[in-house]
Amino acid sequence: MTVNAGARLDRLPMSAFHRRIMWLIGIGMFFDGFDIYVASTVLGATLKSGFSTLPQNALFVSMTFLGMTIGAFATGFLGDRFGRRFTYQANLMIFGLASLASAFAPNMIFLIVCRFFMGVGLGAENVVGYATMTEFVPPRARGRLQGIMAVFVVTGLPISALAGLLLVPLLGWRVMFVLGGLGAIAVWYARKQLPESPRWLAANGHDREADELLNRIEAEVAAEKGPLPPPSPVATVTFSRSFTSLFSAQILPRLLVGCLVLIVINTLLYGFVTWLPTFFVSQGMDIAKSFMFAFVMSLGAPVGSGIGALTADSWGRKSVIIGASALAIIFGAIYPFVEQPVLLTLVGLALVIPIYVLVALLFGIYVPELFPTEIRLRAAGICNTFGRGATVVTPFVVVWLFKHDGITGVLALMLSLLLLQIIVVAVWGVEPKGRGLEDIAAHDAHRPKDTRLGQISPPPPL
Repeated sequence: MTVNAGARLDRLPMSAFHRRIMWLIGIGMFFDGFDIYVASTVLGATLKSGFSTLPQNALFVSMTFLGMTIGAFATGFLGDRFGRRFTYQANLMIFGLASLASAFAPNMIFLIVCRFFMGVGLGAENVVGYATMTEFVPPRARGRLQGIMAVFVVTGLPISALAGLLLVPLLGWRVMFVLGGLGAIAVWYARKQLPESPRWLAANGHDREADELLNRIEAEVAAEKGPLPPPSPVATVTFSRSFTSLFSAQILPRLLVGCLVLIVINTLLYGFVTWLPTFFVSQGMDIAKSFMFAFVMSLGAPVGSGIGALTADSWGRKSVIIGASALAIIFGAIYPFVEQPVLLTLVGLALVIPIYVLVALLFGIYVPELFPTEIRLRAAGICNTFGRGATVVTPFVVVWLFKHDGITGVLALMLSLLLLQIIVVAVWGVEPKGRGLEDIAAHDAHRPKDTRLGQISPPPPL
């Protein structure tokens, strides 16, 4: 049986089916973001109350990313081997239960251990959530919907900051972990109705199951939108599922670009954005004022991700990545020299917005598009492994830079990485705009368009 899953999915008009998939994945991604960003609220409170020290806060953040590194790497292999459905359910349960356990931590060491296990689940969710959504959405809307997924994630930042502002002074920092844990468990239950990816089923030899699922999807969409156009004929490309295929001449350049851009954006997020309340407290602000400053700046997260979602399909991935990186460099260079509080907040907001444009493009849209279905989660998992792995040491580097050079030293590191990102994406980056996943996988961006990757057979009969 020839299923032709990619072409059948790509020719579907946007419908209630796609919106349902987006919400089921997106709500889980929201709690993923909430639990990631809770560190910026909790650590300021634990430091102020004496429950933790600054080095313990750095260890908390590092263990989060050690767990996320392990989770990202493991879920890549599990997701390609056992399916997308298995992995996104398992990771939700892991970080939900670990979050609830964190609420009862008797000391900072116990909280750090729980945070490690939360990190394992969080790292897995980030990889499998974006990759799964990528495999359902047609090319003409993929950038927009993937960007909206990033909006779900980063909305956790202002919600977490607002919850911290309103609840932590009254109920203490433990309530933040209760909210995240209960939300994750609720989404785990709701996600039972989320189907497996037909692309994964077809790529792994489950042709009959893939065909039956596609028939149901097509019937649902046709009932809403009317008769469907025929699938476009596409070349069938078969990729090796072996680990060594990731390092082939065709895939390795994309893998290196993916690793670099995720190292940069993770360092920006967790070397600057999540440390804002701690920076403010260390500079003498009271905790309520530091939370307020951080909350206002965090509003740039959904704004920036929304801009990324709206521009990726029209302007192209590479143009938006390069433009947002340049804007972040400009505002990052201005930020250390601003002292007036209101202006500091506005410039900080202007800096946070392009950072979160990059979050939407790099996490949500660009990296999952670069690789074929057979190895998509493994490759994305490796990129995320390097991205998260770099941030294991970032907190210690940030603490050292902040103690010796203040916020100027921290931002100098961030701006250098952004400049490197501009060069790498401009020279070696792939442009996936408007292309089907199979087309992106089948063409080498550095050769003429008719040069193929993998083993190619003629288009299957329709």
